[in-house]
Amino acid sequence: MTDSVMSKAATMEIPINSNGDTGALQEDDSLEQDLQQVMVSGPNLNETSIVSGGYGGTAEGIIPTSSIKGPNMHHSSSSSSVTAEETTHGVAVEKIEAMRKWSLNTYKCTKQMLSERFGRGSKTVDLELEAQIELLRDTKRKYENVLRLARALTNHFYNMVQTQHALGDTFADLSQKSPELRDEFGYNAETQKLLCKNGETLLGAINFFVSSINTLVNKTMEDTLMTVKMFENARLEFDAYRSDLEELSLGPRDAVAMARIEAAQQQYQVHKEKYERLRSDVTIKLKFLEENKVKVMHKQLLLFHNAISAYFAGNQQQLEETLKQFNIKLRPLGADKPSWLEEQ
Repeated sequence: MTDSVMSKAATMEIPINSNGDTGALQEDDSLEQDLQQVMVSGPNLNETSIVSGGYGGTAEGIIPTSSIKGPNMHHSSSSSSVTAEETTHGVAVEKIEAMRKWSLNTYKCTKQMLSERFGRGSKTVDLELEAQIELLRDTKRKYENVLRLARALTNHFYNMVQTQHALGDTFADLSQKSPELRDEFGYNAETQKLLCKNGETLLGAINFFVSSINTLVNKTMEDTLMTVKMFENARLEFDAYRSDLEELSLGPRDAVAMARIEAAQQQYQVHKEKYERLRSDVTIKLKFLEENKVKVMHKQLLLFHNAISAYFAGNQQQLEETLKQFNIKLRPLGADKPSWLEEQ
């Protein structure tokens, strides 16, 4: 008799709509109904059975383990076994509940996103904040282009400095082996060595510029955009639960419906507070990012201009003073360790 009841309970289907009422199923609430049906008609985690046939067979192929008794199994399980079963059951219930909540939240957000995309749902809009976010994304794209070009300049200039260094060594060698052209090869060798030295100094300044822009773009701006992404997700969740509350409010007002409206109101309030908190975080981060960007770029653009101007003007003293002004230290010439560019 017990096996027959268990077999019927395992195959029983209880239709549940999105508000928990029994009745006809709605198309948009299929995911939530499936999850609730699994929880209602799922297997009992406290019982273990040995199945001799396939799933869905008759109860004749099911042998409850409680009926298998040895010589010393005439009494109930010990308290430790009961505790272990209760612990396993509790963990399984927690996992199922967490999966149910995650699936329900994902379903609501996906439904809201599709409704917005096809123009059937309303969306919470903060025009001023969204304009600032779009400006940040555009600024990041432009700064990434500056970073790419600055790195290309560094690579090309490094190759030129290496060529000048090799050319200077060649001139110096020919100066020793060609007595008739010793002076001509000699001063060309000195010129190339001087250009090489100034080029390494300029490379130090450009490398500092590239490093600072990289930090600004890929760390500071990226961190702010991560907060923006969290804010946009919170906005979608807020609108999803707001729409759900509005739909429930238009329905019947019986005791069951009022209980569901109250639960929806609580979820709405939770997501509203999360949305407002992240909106405040985004506003603050955008403000500080703008201040930091202006400060960093003012310093880096001044460095870049002074270093480039001094190099191409042949003003070695001004070039070295520029690096001292910005506390940029270079590796000593002739060091055995690779240069800062070779380590990139």
